[in-house]
Amino acid sequence: MFFPRTARRAATRHYWSMGTAAVVIAASAISGCAGAQVPRDDGPHLQRYVDAITALGVTGVQARAVDDAGRSALAVSGVAETDTERPVPHNGYFRVASATKPMVATVVLQLAGEGRLSIDDSVEAYLPGVVVGTGAGREIDGRRITLRQLLQNTSGLLDDYPGFDSKAQYYEHRFDTYSRAELIRRAMAVAPAFEPGQGWAYSNTNFLLAESIIESVTGNSWQVEIEQRILRPLGMRHSVWPSGSTTLPDPHARAYSVFPGSDELVDTTEVLDGTENLISTTADMNTFYRALLGGKLLRPTELGEMQRTVDIDDRTELLWPGGKYGLGLVQRPLPCGGEYWGHGGGDAGYITSDGVAPDGKRSVVVSQTTALPEKMIEQEAEASELVAHALCGT
Repeated sequence: MFFPRTARRAATRHYWSMGTAAVVIAASAISGCAGAQVPRDDGPHLQRYVDAITALGVTGVQARAVDDAGRSALAVSGVAETDTERPVPHNGYFRVASATKPMVATVVLQLAGEGRLSIDDSVEAYLPGVVVGTGAGREIDGRRITLRQLLQNTSGLLDDYPGFDSKAQYYEHRFDTYSRAELIRRAMAVAPAFEPGQGWAYSNTNFLLAESIIESVTGNSWQVEIEQRILRPLGMRHSVWPSGSTTLPDPHARAYSVFPGSDELVDTTEVLDGTENLISTTADMNTFYRALLGGKLLRPTELGEMQRTVDIDDRTELLWPGGKYGLGLVQRPLPCGGEYWGHGGGDAGYITSDGVAPDGKRSVVVSQTTALPEKMIEQEAEASELVAHALCGT
């Protein structure tokens, strides 16, 4: 879920530490909301949290917390590139990966609010003949799977995603592309984890199908719908699609991964993403989450559906303690009481963690630039501590 392209099967070790870059503090206005608990000068307090992440061996970290008044506190740690002293840019681009899932879910729910689909319709109604297969003798039938189950990861469908399990594989296949249709076909040969609605399992296939349904209903690509419905209305000018590029716009910190059987830190910045996942910034992602939970993108009925949660599985509970899953949105408890919402992601070394208060008035986004599979839980725990600190204002 967090490292879908790299080191997906085996745990490895890596011991690496970097010096910390100077903290950057800003009081820039972000479009949005009012009221405040996170102090304006919170950057120095965030610093110890980003430093704790780089102490694990992560090359670079940037974090941006936004308070109720729209003021930003920023902190960076580590370096933007190994063997240099170039600091991590506080406004750097990164691949947000699965943090696009709430955007996909938002578009589906907007279409539901417009009466153009129902989230309790079957997948077959919109993608006839697509969700069908027999994986290890277990039948897959799109007539028995609903859109709600796709967005909630309760369909039982699993993934068959190509990945990089070694440095040699990365260099050989980093520019390979796989269409969404091909990835869906591959998944149809994988045995489902359970009968539809009878469990929970994180699956990218669910959201590939949701993207296809958006296209079936609107006649536009899912990226165009996100552009028109979310990015442009919110002024998210620094959220872009790769569009065939193998790298990211400047400024950006480079991404690194560790592969099974090696302690080597491999630069995995350059990949060709045939599924066109979003590239964004901490400022833009904060803008999105604040607008979503602030009720600017969905009506109360549809936002309420998004926030109807189910229990996650035990494995994911290790990463998201106390977490529950809504429609493309994760609910997690806060140590100061209450809960927060968000959806992290990771791809080819870029790791995203985030959180937003239930009223959308406070938010935080963290980007890490190293995937350390053996320390996956520690990475997530340190980032979660930062998120909780920012949202609690402690």
